[in-house]
Amino acid sequence: MKTLWQHCHVATMASGKYSIIEDAAMVTADSLIEWIGPRSQVPSADYAQVHDLQGAWVTPGLIDCHTHTVFGGNRSGEFEQRLQGVSYAEIAAQGGGIASTVRATRAASEDELFASAEKRLRSLLRDGVTTVEIKSGYGLDLVNERKMLRVARRLGEALPVSVRATCLAAHALPPEYKDRADDYIEHICSEMLPALAAQGLVDAVDAFCEYLAFSPAQVERVFKVAQQLGLPVKLHAEQLSSLHGSSLAARYHALSADHLEFMTEADAIAMAAAGTVAVLLPGAFYFLRETQLPPMEALRKHGVKIAIASDLNPGTSPALSVRLMLNMACTLFRMTPEEALAGATQHAATALGMGDTHGSLEVGKVADFVAWQIDRPADLAYWLGGELDKRVVRHGVDVTV
Repeated sequence: MKTLWQHCHVATMASGKYSIIEDAAMVTADSLIEWIGPRSQVPSADYAQVHDLQGAWVTPGLIDCHTHTVFGGNRSGEFEQRLQGVSYAEIAAQGGGIASTVRATRAASEDELFASAEKRLRSLLRDGVTTVEIKSGYGLDLVNERKMLRVARRLGEALPVSVRATCLAAHALPPEYKDRADDYIEHICSEMLPALAAQGLVDAVDAFCEYLAFSPAQVERVFKVAQQLGLPVKLHAEQLSSLHGSSLAARYHALSADHLEFMTEADAIAMAAAGTVAVLLPGAFYFLRETQLPPMEALRKHGVKIAIASDLNPGTSPALSVRLMLNMACTLFRMTPEEALAGATQHAATALGMGDTHGSLEVGKVADFVAWQIDRPADLAYWLGGELDKRVVRHGVDVTV
């Protein structure tokens, strides 16, 4: 079925730029874009539907390429404690921190996790998100990691959004493996990853490479198994210290390395050569009141693609708006609105291995787009909070929520 969408302006985001078409039109055939260009050049055809977009600005659907949407419990109490001067170490000693989320996630049923995650995901969808990555990593054993990944799959089936599920079993050390990190890594490699991959629950494999999580050598063991299973890898790297995890990720041609506040220029060079995307997470930077900025100059200098994501999670970035992340990327990291929008569209798609089909409005790509009632594309990074008037189309079908 061919559909004509017209009377609009389009920021195609091709090649990571606005690439604007004024007074534009777009033809979709079922779920794909068949033609896009000036309205004066629309091909003559017998269109099943014709939509007047009333002068809207059309962009690709937003892509949130790093989230931890599925989790049990709530850590707002810890947020309050930290603001009253209680240290993270003290909170952890009381049984808080990630350990509290692990306990709550393990205690929750699959249906309970689905219900809570659905609410959070709907907030992202109302913000114009049409594709999202969801990580596991709060189960930390086979049964509960499987439960989380099953919920991620269910969310993609129940809601109008494309979901990529990432196994982050190497997120933290579970209590039953206290002081036995190598044994836990062996469990992930020999039992968890093969089982979860065999059940079709995993699209990519992630790990947390940090002094308070796992060493580069331990992460490399996980990467080797992922490689054997035919799964792409990603990495939480250089958030709190420089361990050159991003260079390790590049050696394994990782889709992305994420956070990166403490990465070096050598890391940036390695990532550029490998085509590994830098996923910046301004929500966590803001929430933790960090001061070490990602090396923006080095990333730009060496041509590393930069994506922006919410890092939605209960402990360090309870963010429910990708548009707010665009603003934070501009205000905190000094990115331009154009760079930020590319970071939540074309470059975010590349960070999920979907760059050939998603992230920009081009012939042959999936027809995921948002028609925004705004004055210019920069408005998406300009407005703080609230919902902008818009029309959301996914796979060529209006799915406005």
